Amino acid sequence: MRGILALSELTDVSGVSAGLFIVGIVFILLVGGLLSVGVLRFFQQRKRQGFLYMAGSVVSFVVMVLVVNRWFA
Repeated sequence: MRGILALSELTDVSGVSAGLFIVGIVFILLVGGLLSVGVLRFFQQRKRQGFLYMAGSVVSFVVMVLVVNRWFA
């Protein structure tokens, strides 16, 4: 119990704006969803769709980095 309490004392999220939080959540859901569907398509032997979903995941991640650097830096 002491370890969990000590970890929560070290994490201060008061400096995170609501906009940054929402943008982060949306992009995490988008990247994670595309990545997981891409892996699923590879297991289903649908390689072309798997590559497209993986590419979409990479593009979404790059867009997330650009958006965060542009508006929240």
